[in-house]
Amino acid sequence: MDDLFGAEREARRAAAEPLAARMRPRTLDEVVGQRHLLATGAAFATMVRAGRPLSMILWGPPGTGKTTLARLVASESAAAFEALSATSAGVKDVREVLERATRRLEQDERRTVLFLDEIHRFSKSQQDALLPGVENGTVILVGATTENPFFEVNSPLISRSTLFRLEPLSPLEIAGLIEAAVTDPERGISEPRAIESAARDLLAERSGGDARLALNALEMAAVISAGRGSEAIDEAAVTEALQRRVVRYDKGGDQHYDVISAFIKSLRGSDPDAAAYWLETMLVAGEDPEFIARRMVILASEDVGLADSRALLVAVAAAEALAFVGLPEANYALHHAALYLATAPKSNSIGRTIMAAREAVETTPGAEVPPHLRSTGYRGAAQLGHGVGYRYPHDHPGGVVAQQYLPDDAAGSILYRPSRHGAEAATAERLAEIDRRMGREGREPGE
Repeated sequence: MDDLFGAEREARRAAAEPLAARMRPRTLDEVVGQRHLLATGAAFATMVRAGRPLSMILWGPPGTGKTTLARLVASESAAAFEALSATSAGVKDVREVLERATRRLEQDERRTVLFLDEIHRFSKSQQDALLPGVENGTVILVGATTENPFFEVNSPLISRSTLFRLEPLSPLEIAGLIEAAVTDPERGISEPRAIESAARDLLAERSGGDARLALNALEMAAVISAGRGSEAIDEAAVTEALQRRVVRYDKGGDQHYDVISAFIKSLRGSDPDAAAYWLETMLVAGEDPEFIARRMVILASEDVGLADSRALLVAVAAAEALAFVGLPEANYALHHAALYLATAPKSNSIGRTIMAAREAVETTPGAEVPPHLRSTGYRGAAQLGHGVGYRYPHDHPGGVVAQQYLPDDAAGSILYRPSRHGAEAATAERLAEIDRRMGREGREPGE
């Protein structure tokens, strides 16, 4: 009788679960996506199917199956499953799990899989409390994180775990999952039991590779469609359920670094379309616009430089416009600067000159200013020989006169090599004439 009532309670509980939970894969064969982990011969699949899992960290975006895989690691190895969330668990909770895991090992030799969600949020002390249990095999740790574990997880814990990277699901994989949720009579949606192909494709494209998001939106679209008496879920219902395209971005984590990197590399690579895409991604997601503006100011000198010196003025003007009018109006100024920088000629001669000058300074310690360049703004300077022999350039043709400006130890060094790009090509020609008059040789043009 207890079993009967227990089965009824389990059925009621399952019916109350959201669609994403009901559709959770029950075996490795049901998992959608992550073929690089689950294909025959893959290390993860081989380890789990053999029932001999090792501690691991699953790193990937939301909705890619980290929790599902953790549960399957436990079920495939007949291990107990314990779950903690780093956002709410403390050192006390970790120790209690380790105590229970120890008792299981001692009483029936049963292993324990500890699923630690958002492991990157665990403090150092919490991770240190977990480390002995991982090290001696009391628990099989399956940590899940959306952030780069090398930034957030203690090195000792990483060194004792195998890292597996999960990838966003493809639109085709999401579409298959949607079809399964619509047609599954036991775990799928109750009504309507059909979805228009255009609506399915729209949802698959706009889910951002997030299976949980897709199923949650599908469930909402089904409720909307049923309320309207529709026989199938249509595009309008999906659009209403999604509200707007999902921007996968965490300005405190990997995406903050990855997207700004993509933006800067697009500017440097002279791709205005990609630059506009990544800039708008950041702005829609709520990235600090001042951070974006600062990076464009840096790039204006680092990557455009003397090929178009106006780039620095445009970038600084965009930063000032942002401070003056704020968003959303300053979005125009930010895109103005981004498009200018992306389409401007490029030169990294400033950066190369900085490095060459630094090397010259480091290899000539204690170099002294030549006497003829020293200050003469005080009584007795001439008696010390300071300024004696200095030749005033404006007294000579072209405003150029041959004399030594570098210290003796660095005399003859060529630090600046102009590119032949944009306005800097004219600078290169002018500098060649200056070198001729100065008697300098060996200044080959930069790239």
